[in-house]
Amino acid sequence: MTIALERFCINRKIAPKLSLESFFRLVKQCGLNKVELRNDMPSGSVTDDLNHEQTNALAAKYGIEIVTINALGQFNLPEDKSGLLARTEALLAQAKALHCRALVLCPNCSADDRRSEAQKREDTLESLQLLAPLFQQYDVTGYVEPLGFGISSLRSSLLTQALIRDAAAPYKMVLDTFHHYLSEVNQSDFDAQIQVDLIGLVHLSGVVDPMPKSALSDEQRIMLNDQDRLQSQTQVQNLERLGYRGLYAFEPFSSQLDQWTESDIEREIQQSIRLLQG
Repeated sequence: MTIALERFCINRKIAPKLSLESFFRLVKQCGLNKVELRNDMPSGSVTDDLNHEQTNALAAKYGIEIVTINALGQFNLPEDKSGLLARTEALLAQAKALHCRALVLCPNCSADDRRSEAQKREDTLESLQLLAPLFQQYDVTGYVEPLGFGISSLRSSLLTQALIRDAAAPYKMVLDTFHHYLSEVNQSDFDAQIQVDLIGLVHLSGVVDPMPKSALSDEQRIMLNDQDRLQSQTQVQNLERLGYRGLYAFEPFSSQLDQWTESDIEREIQQSIRLLQG
């Protein structure tokens, strides 16, 4: 299976200790040019201490395209609509200033969420409809990411797809191999029903920890290898078979990444790409 290098993207979560310039430089050294930036990095800012002009200059220097900002969290909680609109507009304005094509939306993921499944679905649809005019105004696509954890308020890729259709707005979905594994969506149903043209991005990671599936968290997410419980390589092969031709973003989360050097990161990226190309 051959996937063109321009279809690979690097999520900044892989390099929590690197400056933005060092991160861009490392991505270029790997022969890649697409990144996801985040608003949950140690600096607390999408661009650290850099303004938009400085960030855009660095991106131009290293030939980097900023694909997404990750993420607008708890977007489907109904309690504070004005606050949600304000948070969304701030991130959309930043995305626009960075020439970024998309903003990722993540659902509420809390054990304190006592809403029924029907209410969660209704609230999610209402939030998507509420935010749609802002996404249209800024000409940025919303990438809705279902999270497969048992406490998540939006777990299923197929439900997410249905809600995007019902919202009749400019959204696509992020399909994450870790969360797909946790969500327990029936694979035959997925293959029969998924519309690959609604997938804007695929997140990739790997898990080798033998702990029970229900106990897995972001802490166990590393890069891909041949012992991967998620079978991310097989998931990618299946998506390609179904006609997906979009981007794949590497998104490991484990705290062990804090100890990785730049050479470690580059090695892991190249090994993961080779595994997918094999």
